[in-house]
Amino acid sequence: MPYLLRVSLPDVPGSLGRVATAIGEAGGDIEAIEIVEKRYDGTAVDDVFLEMVDGTMPDTIVSACTQLTGVEVLWINRYAAGSNVFLDLEAVEDLTAHPARALDRLVELLPVVFRSDWAARVHRERGVLVSTAAAPDEVAWVDVSAPGPLEDEDDDLVLACPLGPDEALLIGRRGGPEFLDSELARVKHLASLARSIAT
Repeated sequence: MPYLLRVSLPDVPGSLGRVATAIGEAGGDIEAIEIVEKRYDGTAVDDVFLEMVDGTMPDTIVSACTQLTGVEVLWINRYAAGSNVFLDLEAVEDLTAHPARALDRLVELLPVVFRSDWAARVHRERGVLVSTAAAPDEVAWVDVSAPGPLEDEDDDLVLACPLGPDEALLIGRRGGPEFLDSELARVKHLASLARSIAT
């Protein structure tokens, strides 16, 4: 069963190696690692995509990681997409290949790029313009001037990003992990690029 582990660790040489060793010794098989954020406090946040050896429980992986000095597990859960790390640059390439559909393609790509469950593009008056299959049946308009998290609703963590005065992007994660500042900046840039490509 594939899992996604989000971990905070000291941003020093060898730190990631120690985490990888601990995961391996606890019964996890790492398939990919992505650096999500480097922080000014000397830590980094990484997403680790892994498979569990038969009989290994997530708690075992968490315990192995948290025994390391300065390491904190922020989130772990099953992750159906496996180790498909879809980078922002790949999203931009896809958007430029489909300029007439750039805004709709962005909605389709957001769950993969940000390892989220759903995304939607909402208009102030016309409602949902496009959404992914896993989006809630009803997605309400939110008036936002900058990317940021919304109040939790039904265990969804929702990030909203303006696409203009009358449109917004919404990205939802069920249960976590929380959206980081680096992710807010990335979605803002992707939204801006998609708008430019679409015009």
